[in-house]
Amino acid sequence: MKNIVIIGLGGIGGYFGFKINRKNKKENHIAFVARNKTYEKVKENGLTLLSPEFKDTVTIPDSVYRSVSEIQNPDLILICVKDYDLENICLQLRSVITPKTILLPMLNGVNIYERIRKIIPENIILPSCIYISSYIKEKGIVEQIGKPGKLIFGKDPEHFSSDVSFVSDLFKKSNINFEFKDNSLIDIWTKFLFVASFALVTSKYNSNFGTALNNKIQRTELNGIMKEIKSVTIAKGIALPDNIIETTIKKAYKIPYEATTSLQLDVNSKKSNNELDLFAGAILKYAEELNIKVPFTRKIHDDIYNKRKAMQ
Repeated sequence: MKNIVIIGLGGIGGYFGFKINRKNKKENHIAFVARNKTYEKVKENGLTLLSPEFKDTVTIPDSVYRSVSEIQNPDLILICVKDYDLENICLQLRSVITPKTILLPMLNGVNIYERIRKIIPENIILPSCIYISSYIKEKGIVEQIGKPGKLIFGKDPEHFSSDVSFVSDLFKKSNINFEFKDNSLIDIWTKFLFVASFALVTSKYNSNFGTALNNKIQRTELNGIMKEIKSVTIAKGIALPDNIIETTIKKAYKIPYEATTSLQLDVNSKKSNNELDLFAGAILKYAEELNIKVPFTRKIHDDIYNKRKAMQ
């Protein structure tokens, strides 16, 4: 029996946690970690997932924890928190993980692995990216729409030969759509180029996908950020397809015109925490290290930062 822990029951943690718990409770101990009202709701009523995949919508885990400190002897931890909570969660995890604990971060971003590795230097960390449309409908209730969520994850570059087959077996039994690769960096950067560019532009202008694609100024900034991200990948030796920008734009036209991004919603609702550093901050950091000029990213970062200050 393995001890599986899902930290964070937002759109990603709620969806994948639901599927894992629904199929694996008898053979593994499944625990959720949630805060405040989400903890209370799930502790009392279980976790609810509204999804085209399921008729039964509630699953009850073996344990629900209010704090990371309650975790005991974990074999696998899915880290499904927001970017701005990552370091804090990792610092807490250091006192509860064992040498055999595998960490699977499920966040959008290209520097997630590096940030965890700085705090937790020895454990296996599996880099990943997620494709899913899901959100918190209310505390303890997650709604997923469209196609089933997809997980792409890869081997730990520092523990390349380690056997992590039980993780793949877990996802397979959970009917999770996933791909396991030797190197998942191309997939991670491909998604980042898409998400970061639209998140930054829509946040600056408080716009949506359709406007960003069709407004001349916003489209110019979109293309500029994508080119800068691609220049970073070239310098890092990450071989994205030559036509990555064209295919990303084509993909974006399939998104509903009025669709927005979480960063845009957070920035323009005056939320104190947001993912500006996850997107613009990461590009700026890599560009500085690699001596690459990224004027579009720099300007849009400063514009959003100043916009937030003016709104406070």
